[in-house]
Amino acid sequence: MVNGSMTASRGAGARGAEHRWKVLGVGFAANASFSAAFSGIPTTAVFLRSDYHLANHGLGLVLGMLGLGIAVSELPWGLLTDRWGDRRVLLLGLLSTAAALAGLALFVSPGGARAPGIVPLALGLLLVGLLGGSVNGSSGRAVMAWFREGERGLAMSIRQTAVPAGGGLGALVLPVLASRFGFASAYAVLALACAVTAWFAWCWLHEPAHAGDASAANGALASAAAPSARCVDAAKVSTPPPSMSPLRHIAIWRVALGAGTLCVPQIAVITFGTVFLNDFCRAGVFAISATMAAVQTGAAIARVWSGAWTDRRGNRRAYMRACSLLTAGLFVLLALATALVGMHRAGAVALFALMIVLGGVSASAWHGVAFTELATLAGPCRAGTALAMGNTCVFVTLFLTPLAIPALLSIGAWPLVWAVTSACALLALPVFPRAAPTHAMRAPRACDAA
Repeated sequence: MVNGSMTASRGAGARGAEHRWKVLGVGFAANASFSAAFSGIPTTAVFLRSDYHLANHGLGLVLGMLGLGIAVSELPWGLLTDRWGDRRVLLLGLLSTAAALAGLALFVSPGGARAPGIVPLALGLLLVGLLGGSVNGSSGRAVMAWFREGERGLAMSIRQTAVPAGGGLGALVLPVLASRFGFASAYAVLALACAVTAWFAWCWLHEPAHAGDASAANGALASAAAPSARCVDAAKVSTPPPSMSPLRHIAIWRVALGAGTLCVPQIAVITFGTVFLNDFCRAGVFAISATMAAVQTGAAIARVWSGAWTDRRGNRRAYMRACSLLTAGLFVLLALATALVGMHRAGAVALFALMIVLGGVSASAWHGVAFTELATLAGPCRAGTALAMGNTCVFVTLFLTPLAIPALLSIGAWPLVWAVTSACALLALPVFPRAAPTHAMRAPRACDAA
């Protein structure tokens, strides 16, 4: 039996303990570059609608395609990551995503009087989602392999902070590029970001030493295409057997489904927050960009704080449940304010911008904590699959929410939209598992090749 801390130290030792921060940096950059696409492109919604001549339902469809692509591909990419390793999958995903974005810039961008139809735009964004779905599980698995328990909550939250950080940069840059230079420039910048991140991954992302040693010891018995793996207990704890797939683990499914449900208000803000501020509040481009950037910046700060705080207190599940209650309350207030302000809404831009920021931050703060819980429940050798399960649920939400909002708008306008998002946040409360008893806590396990 190998002690968990000795195994982790050995993994870090070959390249120096400080190398884990380079791996975390690669994971951060990978998530930020892809987040700038799937969170940044929706902030150009007003310009997408005008430049591509879309109605609200068409806008919801094309924005949902990004989420659909990620949702469909997350689990296959996660299973492949557990077989091939983080490095190969992340490099393949980043380079192919860059190619897809470059294709959008060259062939599916409005120019002059010409506007591509909704079909090529939707298919192009679907392809970006399908390929970019590789980033989440592979980068998360790499971080879990290099950091020990007691550090993982903070490390995973820093990695998850890349999502709002990249989205914030996208919110600041992409609307300006799209409005002044056209969508070709916006897609090209996103493609360049993914390509540069792939170069960093090539330089710095490597398996920790214990994985490499095991592979060397087995020599030709290990196949790069389909290696088998076994997990070694890091301590005498009640962990699931190595043969048990995370797909059969009820606690993992509860965290994943709760995360997907609690994402509804977050996705509503990301995808239609700009439309709300433009159509309902009559806000200008600067106010809209500043508000969405504030949402992402606040979410980034909240995620780092959440990871460190829950590491110290060991209360991940309680924290996730508290976030669902707080988010539900904030969006109820937004629904009431939207209903009461009525015709005076143009004079209440600051109020609604503040409420959007508070609600968006609350709906995003828990991500790193939830994904740390998923990876911890599964163990490092199954983390790719568990993280993919969580991301699949999250991005199913990213697909469905933009489709539902136009329908809600046609029925009951904005108060109904925010009321439904509040209800979804509250629904996550009974879905998330309650805190486990101390004796049932699971310790992470190290992997080696068989």
